[in-house]
Amino acid sequence: MSEREAATETIADLLVIGAGPTGLACAIEAQRAGFNAILVDKGCLCNSLFHYPSNMTFFTTPELLEIGDIPFSSPNQKPNRNEALEYYRKVAEHYRLDVRQYETVQRVTGSDGNFTVHTSDRFGRPLEHRARKLVIATGYYDLPNYLNIPGEDLNKVFHYYHDPHPYYGLDVLVIGGKNSAAIAALDLWRHGARVTLVHRGAEMHRHVKYWILPDINNRIKNGEIAAFFSSNVTRIAEDQVTLATPQGDVALANHFVFALTGYRPDFEFLEALGVRLDENNDRCPVCDPATLESNVAGIYLAGVVIAGERTNEIFIENGRFHGKQIAGDLHAKLS
Repeated sequence: MSEREAATETIADLLVIGAGPTGLACAIEAQRAGFNAILVDKGCLCNSLFHYPSNMTFFTTPELLEIGDIPFSSPNQKPNRNEALEYYRKVAEHYRLDVRQYETVQRVTGSDGNFTVHTSDRFGRPLEHRARKLVIATGYYDLPNYLNIPGEDLNKVFHYYHDPHPYYGLDVLVIGGKNSAAIAALDLWRHGARVTLVHRGAEMHRHVKYWILPDINNRIKNGEIAAFFSSNVTRIAEDQVTLATPQGDVALANHFVFALTGYRPDFEFLEALGVRLDENNDRCPVCDPATLESNVAGIYLAGVVIAGERTNEIFIENGRFHGKQIAGDLHAKLS
């Protein structure tokens, strides 16, 4: 029997959709409670972290990123992206986690005690995994908030920022006023790009990290980074962008655009599973705060998806504990 065929013959106690830090923590705690678990992710291990800027530094200290009681050793007070990726790889290796990378979940059938998760691999080939219980730990970084303006589909427009080198000596527009936009604008400017920042707010957002905010504000004040506040991009063309500003429309020469306007959980996927969203509470999914089981029996929620549109409330630092809550409920119901 091939590995692909074997996947349909066994049933796991728990299947975790999303192999980020929170998903890993859920699988680890389930294993430690005596249950077998598998994880599936449409990308690589810690796919969202992998797509962070290559030289990104975390806001928090290493010990607050730890999962599975494995120490996160770092010579830096605040670890960087590469250190975090190395740490989570080592954790997955230590616990011998069964991670199915590059499998996209297409749909889920069945019910509590006997779910079937239908996935497809990178080549579109179908796979199936059976599990008694499910955890949804899909985060929010995979779905950008689109601008829905003409030209957003041009290949010069990106919703993620990685590395500054390709933009040396070019006119680059950064859209947004939070951490992602500030970090990208500063990094691009420091590596030789001509940077303009556009934000619909009157100033940079108050949630910008405290050591970044004065840096970006000083660059703007000194004219090193051009900025348009209380402004919006209305059109993107091959060689320019058009802004609506308090002083009227402005056309700027442009080579590349980074639309870093935030991200959102996959609400459509949650609703397809039958999970109810509270429209009066920032679309927070309905779940038991003690067990994290949703209104759908056997389906648990973990990580930032719990907070709905309030994506600045749950991070690795607090989402990593959700696995223990879920494992406790599994012990009560499956033992």
